[in-house]
Amino acid sequence: MSSAPVRFGVVVFPGSNCDADAHHAVSTFSDTSVQYLWHKDTDLKDVQAVILPGGFSYGDYLRCGAIARFSPIMQSVIDFANEGGLVMGICNGFQTLVEAGLLPGGLIRNTGLKFVCRYVNLRVETIDTPFTSACETGELLRIVVKHNEGNYTVDPGTLARMRADDQIVLRYVNAAGERAEGANPNGALDDIAGVCNEARNVFGMMPHPENSVEAALAGGSDGRKLFQSIIDTVLRTAEVPS
Repeated sequence: MSSAPVRFGVVVFPGSNCDADAHHAVSTFSDTSVQYLWHKDTDLKDVQAVILPGGFSYGDYLRCGAIARFSPIMQSVIDFANEGGLVMGICNGFQTLVEAGLLPGGLIRNTGLKFVCRYVNLRVETIDTPFTSACETGELLRIVVKHNEGNYTVDPGTLARMRADDQIVLRYVNAAGERAEGANPNGALDDIAGVCNEARNVFGMMPHPENSVEAALAGGSDGRKLFQSIIDTVLRTAEVPS
């Protein structure tokens, strides 16, 4: 007997430009369904995982993600996350999750003060999350970045707690899997590319896995493992007797 498809929702803000990419990425998996969630709505439509996509929500006015954070849909996303729902923020979505207080830290201008668009190597630092469980610890993923404010920063005390709690999920490394000069595209503290919250159900990353889901394309398919992890987690949870 086949399982019901895992239900994803992709939030659409004014200025989102990767919402269709995220929608398409999820649709490449046979055991999923995916729908758009409009920023002015409050109904998450019974989805099991929410994706906040990349782009320039509200033109990045004031501060990246700062206005999107106050969209009507976001209170529903916050409530969903606080109840244990899976939430993934990609690039601008990561910035919005930080602004909403669902993830620690902040994202500021790249150290070079220029928009960066290139492939980077990411090292999976922990597989103890619903977003990396299909990976191996230390595995390298090649995924594109495209941002101007991807420089992750956090105060020393919070960083120490994040390290202790294993909340640093992805780091920028070189092709050999080593932290090295030039591997970090934006100057992010501790070479951080992705983090999760203490409860491990909210995840944000600056690189764009939705652009790396098809082996036939230049981006490769390394991003599939992150979406597969979400799917596997939801299916495992559904199998647990209540």
